[in-house]
Amino acid sequence: MELILLHPKVVHFPMALAILMPLLTGGLLLAWWRGWLPRRSFIIALLFQLVLGVTSFAALQTGEVDEEIAERVVAHDAIEVHEEAAEQFFWAVVVVLGLFGVTAVVRKEPVAKGAAVAALVGTVVVAAMGYRVGEAGGDLVYEHGAAEAFGGAEGARAE
Repeated sequence: MELILLHPKVVHFPMALAILMPLLTGGLLLAWWRGWLPRRSFIIALLFQLVLGVTSFAALQTGEVDEEIAERVVAHDAIEVHEEAAEQFFWAVVVVLGLFGVTAVVRKEPVAKGAAVAALVGTVVVAAMGYRVGEAGGDLVYEHGAAEAFGGAEGARAE
């Protein structure tokens, strides 16, 4: 049975969303403040952040599966750098999701707007953390040769 590598496919979703979230959040926040859209439209950002959280979790899980195979050719310490950055990224996503949740449930408009601004700042931090995760993952593949653990003349085989 041929090995299906999900991690390289799954990780692109959270990375793309991490880059898009500050733009989406900023646009929705501006539209809310200007009165172009009602406050409840900010739930769109919350839903996208939820998708970011789910896809980040999926990336963590698929990375755990691939880690055992990659360790055949890559030092554990190099993998650990990527893994730790990914875990920090995931938990930052969860914290920002909480800020979006506060924005959705708080009734007082000034408090909700403050939470929305904090969420916007959080999305920028998450995007920077995502860059760090991606850079560490790229180092594994391009500097440490992690892809070699999954290849071969006839392709990788499941054990």
